[in-house]
Amino acid sequence: QVQLVESGGGLVQPGGSLRLSCAASYSNFRLRTMGWYRQAPGKQREWVATIISSGSTNYADSVKGRFTVSRDYAKNTVYLQMSSLKPEDTGVYYCNVDGFGRNGLQGPYWGQGTQVTVSS
Repeated sequence: QVQLVESGGGLVQPGGSLRLSCAASYSNFRLRTMGWYRQAPGKQREWVATIISSGSTNYADSVKGRFTVSRDYAKNTVYLQMSSLKPEDTGVYYCNVDGFGRNGLQGPYWGQGTQVTVSS
């Protein structure tokens, strides 16, 4: 099984910054893709950013240039550095991973979510 523990959410003013972390713990598993989704009140969950095992990254157009996704391979942790935050970035942010277990590609696995609120 894969367990994900997120941290780093909170309340921030528009234009501010936050860094989210998501630590993965597992056995008999090799991480492949790590990323972030978010869900605003009354809206569907949407993809934010992804980083694959090679280090290549992709971002939603709405966060490109403001958010940076990175991973620490030794710590099995993925980060989301968020800058120039806007009120529309408010929502619950979820960590998402997949990878290879005994039966091949498995996942996605989800974290519990961390609240990000951008408000003055």
